[in-house]
Amino acid sequence: MDNSAENAAELIEQLQAEIAQLKRENANLTALNRRAEEKLFAALDGNGLCLWEQHIPSGNLTIFNMRWGELLGFSREELAAHIDSWKSKLHPDDKDWVIKAFDDHVSGKADYYQVIHRMLHKDGSVSWVSDRGRIVERLADGTPLRMMGSHIDITQEKRYEIDLALLAHSDPLTNLMNRQAISQAFDGCLQSGGRGGLFFIDLDGFKALNDHYGHKLGDTLLMHIADTLVLHAGELAHIARLGGDEFVILMPTSKVAELETLAQSLLEAYRQSFILEGCEVEIGLSIGIDIFGANDSFAESCDRADAAMYRVKHQGKHGYCFSVQTDDTNLISRT
Repeated sequence: MDNSAENAAELIEQLQAEIAQLKRENANLTALNRRAEEKLFAALDGNGLCLWEQHIPSGNLTIFNMRWGELLGFSREELAAHIDSWKSKLHPDDKDWVIKAFDDHVSGKADYYQVIHRMLHKDGSVSWVSDRGRIVERLADGTPLRMMGSHIDITQEKRYEIDLALLAHSDPLTNLMNRQAISQAFDGCLQSGGRGGLFFIDLDGFKALNDHYGHKLGDTLLMHIADTLVLHAGELAHIARLGGDEFVILMPTSKVAELETLAQSLLEAYRQSFILEGCEVEIGLSIGIDIFGANDSFAESCDRADAAMYRVKHQGKHGYCFSVQTDDTNLISRT
């Protein structure tokens, strides 16, 4: 074999060795990449986060670590992986401003896209998501080509947040407002109209019933009272349980005739005994009513209504009394 043939053979052998080495390195890199993806996707799946990419000219979407539509309960056949499908599942109350935030980034008005919004699940429920993204590739003329981002399901966190807000502003037994919430509603009433009526209601005979039948029946009775107040006061009223057997109704009217009509309907509802949880219950309502104005505070109005309520207690119970007697109000009216 001449030198040229030997050199060629050596070159081929060398190239084959290099190719074999490159294949081994490629296999190692592929394995490392696969393990890195597994770790990344495991971490992403654990917190409900997915990575997405949009090809902007076509509107096509790709999710890398889960099936498209999975977060909303859809299959790919049911929901095409396209920007229009995403838009169609935005909550109607959020749709316009979310799309605007997205378009503002694509058009260069915003440095990135980042929103927290609601989407519609296949089962009819609402999912909360934290969505963010930015342009990662442009054409030579600057036209956006690709956008990448993350999409996190925060439904459980939002529900917890909403529940905490409800607990902070509502009575846990009756689901009525608590003192803080009714005080805020009072301030809102002043801002919108300046006048209204505040009912302070204390139950007659509640302690005796609670002691005789037990706290379970007492709680059931309080919920019954709450439902009655809601039914008679109407949608515009704000109703609270201050604690124990004390309730407040905030009415957006200062018309004496309307306030008297509500008081009389509440008294009529409990004029006779009734059966609750198999027990005969007889309960009364002592109602103090204050007509407040723009210069009043909730505490001041509540104190006046409370004092009027005690006048009812001292003069026979199960009646109503206005805090200030005028020509068109009766000091005491009882069933």
